Amino acid sequence: MRLEDVHRLELPPTADMHVHLRQDEVMNLVVPYILRGGVDTVFVMPNLQPPVTSVAAALEYKSRLQALEPQVNYLMSLYLHPSVTPEVIAEAAKAGIAGVKLYPQGVTTNSESGVAGDFVETYAPTFAAMEQHDIVLNLHGEVPGTVPQDNTSLEELFLPTLKRLNEKFPKLRIVLEHCSTAAAINAVRACSSTVAGTITAHHLYLTGDISEVDPHAFCKPIPKTPADRDALLKAVCSGDSKFFFGSDSAPHPLVTKQGKPTPAGVFTQPYATQLVLLALEEATKNGIIDEKDVTQENIEGFLSRFGRRFYKLPEPSPNGPRIVAKRAVETIPASIKSADGSLAVGISRADATVFSIHYISA
Repeated sequence: MRLEDVHRLELPPTADMHVHLRQDEVMNLVVPYILRGGVDTVFVMPNLQPPVTSVAAALEYKSRLQALEPQVNYLMSLYLHPSVTPEVIAEAAKAGIAGVKLYPQGVTTNSESGVAGDFVETYAPTFAAMEQHDIVLNLHGEVPGTVPQDNTSLEELFLPTLKRLNEKFPKLRIVLEHCSTAAAINAVRACSSTVAGTITAHHLYLTGDISEVDPHAFCKPIPKTPADRDALLKAVCSGDSKFFFGSDSAPHPLVTKQGKPTPAGVFTQPYATQLVLLALEEATKNGIIDEKDVTQENIEGFLSRFGRRFYKLPEPSPNGPRIVAKRAVETIPASIKSADGSLAVGISRADATVFSIHYISA
């Protein structure tokens, strides 16, 4: 379809399988915006301060989120740490914890307590327990450090580890989060059916040159080349169920985003679904993807169905709520603010015109 000619698009609610909802005042501000972005299910990242390393902490965090917005389904995760033992994994499975997030130490925001060294061997008992209890391993797939002289990305350097994990734990469900390179797309496809990848909205429209100059476009992994962006767009429209939406929406107070050093994170939550549709519309106009690949089925698969299937959630009910994206004059504001104006969080693609979204009952 030509999205620029579409005036009304009805879809199942989006499942956003990678969100940062933070804590304290930032959490209170951003959580009520989840539904506004067309999203009813979120996989919540555990990199708080301190990180969420126990089942009790994850459940307490979930209760705080539910108090703010009870209509959202929150999938909770633990932060991989030496305290996350096989016994903790068994406890997590009984409590309904959906995944364990692996951060290489120092690679992004709040990753100081992440893993180091040969973590595949170090955490082998934990990974084996996750495999046994069917809990997902979520990977921030970058090697810490400086990009090598040959410009091989930190993500590409991590990909042999993805293959090694898949081979050593073949029944372990693994998600390579926020794929940002063509190489990552190829690596996920080369792995078994237990390996999938999430793709953000912002990696569908940002490239590295923009990320270098715009603090609201700076994130980890850093957006790459136009060719890498185009590979992500094509994966989104491929109908390949190995790839599904994970916004990696990562709010920071505006005052810190405008300071130095700039914290990594792009905030898209209030317009999560709309920004994906806008990226597909622009890519079609620019000849990057073919309008015949931008189908209702492929859009629904990427935004809603494939992620739910991978996490073994129920399919969206034909009789359940739907979202309607309408061609209207809605412009993304520069930021969202707390009621008293003391806290502001900048939004990606401010001033862009996007679909408006509302919910309907079947």
